[in-house]
Amino acid sequence: MSAIRPAAVVVLAAGEGTRMKSATPKVLHEICGRSLVGHVLAAARELKPEHLVVVVGHAREQVTAHLAGVDPEVRTAVQEEQNGTGHAVRMGLEELGGSVDGTVIVVCGDTPLLTGETLRSLAGTHQDDGNAVTVLSAEVPDATGYGRIVRDDATGAVTAIVEHKDATEAQRAIREINSGVFAFDGRLLADALGKVRTDNSQGEEYLTDVLGILREAGHRVGACVAGDHREIAGINNRVQLAEARRVLNDRLLTAAMLSGVTVVDPVTTWVDVTVTFERDVVVHPGTQLLGSTHLGEGAEVGPHSRLADTRVGAGARVDNTVSDGAVVGPEASVGPYAYLRPGTRLGLGSKVGTYVETKNASIGEGTKVPHLSYVGDATIGEYTNIGAASVFVNYDGQNKHHTTVGSHCKTGSDNMFVAPVTVGDGAYTAAGSVITKDVPAGALAVARGQQRNIEGWVARKRPGSAAAKAAEAAAPGGEGEA
Repeated sequence: MSAIRPAAVVVLAAGEGTRMKSATPKVLHEICGRSLVGHVLAAARELKPEHLVVVVGHAREQVTAHLAGVDPEVRTAVQEEQNGTGHAVRMGLEELGGSVDGTVIVVCGDTPLLTGETLRSLAGTHQDDGNAVTVLSAEVPDATGYGRIVRDDATGAVTAIVEHKDATEAQRAIREINSGVFAFDGRLLADALGKVRTDNSQGEEYLTDVLGILREAGHRVGACVAGDHREIAGINNRVQLAEARRVLNDRLLTAAMLSGVTVVDPVTTWVDVTVTFERDVVVHPGTQLLGSTHLGEGAEVGPHSRLADTRVGAGARVDNTVSDGAVVGPEASVGPYAYLRPGTRLGLGSKVGTYVETKNASIGEGTKVPHLSYVGDATIGEYTNIGAASVFVNYDGQNKHHTTVGSHCKTGSDNMFVAPVTVGDGAYTAAGSVITKDVPAGALAVARGQQRNIEGWVARKRPGSAAAKAAEAAAPGGEGEA
């Protein structure tokens, strides 16, 4: 099969999508890290078309702004009134001057499972068979709501596509359906669109009528059957959105596993299309990998972790963790129940343990923040240990301030580091200290009040209480003394 570069791809994305029951335009709903139309554009770009045009209509300002962020080189055409698919394609061609020499591919903006491979197959079949138009079709278990492919009984040629609402009972029994994806001869398409009528149940210009017009003019009309009918599924409601997400997620996980990733439970593991893996990664159940997340060789993530835009180094372990925009160094250990916020950078072999939150923090090689701590706006050197229940006090009510802790430091439990403050290399801080001044290298900082014991306070202030009785029994000569 020949490989061709289409002259244009026209994406139809003007509809309102009322069945989504959403303030968000249908084509902007997301699955696996991309909008529906974003998936379609990604597939279309694999063909390297000379022009890529998206026809917008409903909420066009919102859709156009989204397109500019997804694909800045895409062109848009406006369909002021939704007068049918044929009218939408005419608007798309007008954006390109009204007519195009070469192959024009038309796709729907709500088919996120469509692949570039299938579009290449369609374009190749169109060219090799010398068709004026080639429809991408599929055999489906339930054709309700789809246009039926009507073929000549003798030759198998496509004679018409009949919309479900206009089909006879016999035609509704047909299981081969129109995907809404076509390859056209650009010049013939422009001419035929001018002849499309609106004498149908919706009073609209059907793009499918172009097939009959071209066939009656003696041109060849063909079909290319998709290998997997799920690829052509359009999204019209939230149920179908969830179904498509499941299919695409399974596709992504299958590709990952075939490349050397162990996914312990694919049913409870979710990934975005932009996530990447190296070999021998292990992903445990209940894990979500989102955005630009990358897992290095031999890394282990989960169970029950959510990583967004996070890089995990080779051999690192991330357990029961939420991470957003962090970098986890090789052989580092995170969790369980850790929260890595944007700007977190963990060095080689470092540790962020149970109930630890970090933000805009650089934690050096071999350094440990084992438990119950907050490290924000901080730089910590190498092989330092941060004691339990430590807080880096970075906010004064108006501005954020930075704390620096050097290498080979040992900070006590229940420390408060009131920024801006610096703890020098090799320094110690005592448990319960509130560090408000810089600590020189090698020094011990003690910043806490003197302990004072008030003897007999419980007996005087809480007479008859359980505590008073326990204290009395523990006193010399009391009942508790042997």
